[in-house]
Amino acid sequence: MIALPDRPSAPKLADRVALVFGGGASGPGWGNGKSACVAYARAGAKIVVVDRVRAAAEDTAHMIAIEGGKAIALSADVTKTAAISAAVEAAVAQYGRIDILHNNVGITDMGALEDITEARWNKVMDVNLTAVVRTCRRVIPLMQHQGKGVIVNISSLAGAAINRYPCYSYFASKAGLNHLTKALAVQYAPYNIRANAIMPGMMDTPMVQQQIVGQYTDAEAMGRARAAQVPMGRQGTGWDVAHAAVFLASDDAAYITGVCLPVDGGLSCLAG
Repeated sequence: MIALPDRPSAPKLADRVALVFGGGASGPGWGNGKSACVAYARAGAKIVVVDRVRAAAEDTAHMIAIEGGKAIALSADVTKTAAISAAVEAAVAQYGRIDILHNNVGITDMGALEDITEARWNKVMDVNLTAVVRTCRRVIPLMQHQGKGVIVNISSLAGAAINRYPCYSYFASKAGLNHLTKALAVQYAPYNIRANAIMPGMMDTPMVQQQIVGQYTDAEAMGRARAAQVPMGRQGTGWDVAHAAVFLASDDAAYITGVCLPVDGGLSCLAG
């Protein structure tokens, strides 16, 4: 008789430490980072919530504490190497290790190609792509010493399929992030470090409400138009991304690395 695998006796991420950059919401509601922090905590992890805006990080940490979870809030600008190092040092000082590195920080920049300055282009690349290099350079050596670790990068479906929004630097940065994630997965697999990316599609999050609504007459028109493009007939939420992140960070995904996972209601199936 074939023996069955052991049943898990604890939450999926029990006793693990998740360092989440971009863990606060950029406005009212549940963004991808805020949702991920709470979802990780509900799965048993201890959370280090990092955001450029300290109050946003504290709000997320407070919500985790209300539910009985453990979290600390830090502020850091991901374009500053020293700030990232300080956040990592604080995380290790508080919890002793980092098991999950979650990179969620991202911005868009809409406009005609001829109007995009090098400064604007470089800013998007710095925040969306180079910042992930900075966090990984600092955290991966710790994971190597521990003998394992997980990296979850929040990319975008725009990194694999072009939509009608005029956001050239965003497309390029997210495509780069997808390929960087695959490179990390291959190079650090021998150290038992996994790296995966999540590619959200049409999402209803505070960032979308702030940065994309200008392409429509109003927020309601935006919501209707975006939902109409999705086979499932609705936009996704931060929680859809968060649940995918918990899966990828858990041992349920122990043989999954180098994947760029669409969380998009089937939208990517129409791209080909």
